[in-house]
Amino acid sequence: MPLLAHDRYCDEIADQVDRLRAVVTSGADLSATVPTCPDWSLEDLVRHMGGALRWVDALVRSRAQENVPEEQVPLGRGPQERGDAAALDKWLAQSGELVVGALREAGPDAAVWAWAGTLNSGFWARRMAHEITVHRADATLAAGLPYEVAPDIAADALDEWLQIVEWAQRNLPHDPAKDLRRPGTAIHLHATDAGPELNAEWLVELGADGVSWRRGHEKATVALRGPLTSVLLAFYRRLPLDAPGLEVLGEREVLEFWLERATFG
Repeated sequence: MPLLAHDRYCDEIADQVDRLRAVVTSGADLSATVPTCPDWSLEDLVRHMGGALRWVDALVRSRAQENVPEEQVPLGRGPQERGDAAALDKWLAQSGELVVGALREAGPDAAVWAWAGTLNSGFWARRMAHEITVHRADATLAAGLPYEVAPDIAADALDEWLQIVEWAQRNLPHDPAKDLRRPGTAIHLHATDAGPELNAEWLVELGADGVSWRRGHEKATVALRGPLTSVLLAFYRRLPLDAPGLEVLGEREVLEFWLERATFG
């Protein structure tokens, strides 16, 4: 599937920042543990996400041709005082404005260092759109708030995730994705609430030579069916497979085998 437009990713980053800010200012306990990232509090998660946005701003704005150390990113760790929702909200808002401005100014084709894929600003627009989409899910789960995401973004996030797994298998010899080989088995993802124009179905084959995948409706060893947002979050290990609305058909252990080893994100 073709990538979404660069401006679409920029728009989504801006929207997701606003939605994450709404969690920060909702009265949620910033010290609460994030169930899906148990090493973090809600405030830790927000600081991580804002810091990532500022790091990407530093990369794109300077057209960096090598990594920029995080400690060199201005205000990359957030406000000095902890537990101050207003200060955290203001910092997050500024972080979003910076990175979206830098990405829009650069356009999709500016040469910029990246850790995978195409080395340009377009990589970072897509990566940050999906990074904040998934981490906002972490935040809303921690705060007990509802979560939704636009269908085109959810579908593209699944595409990107599968592409990252492919990249990790080729380039990271010690990554757990190297173990995603189970010849003769395949996983089918099926979003039950998406229109036919989105083609929100995937076949993921766990072959002897590594993972391969394509969009489409095909039989598989196991199928995960449900609303697109729920399928996305389950595949990112943010929802349990038994969450309301999800259905697992076939050999569940194959899907669990994937989820144990596909650990990015």
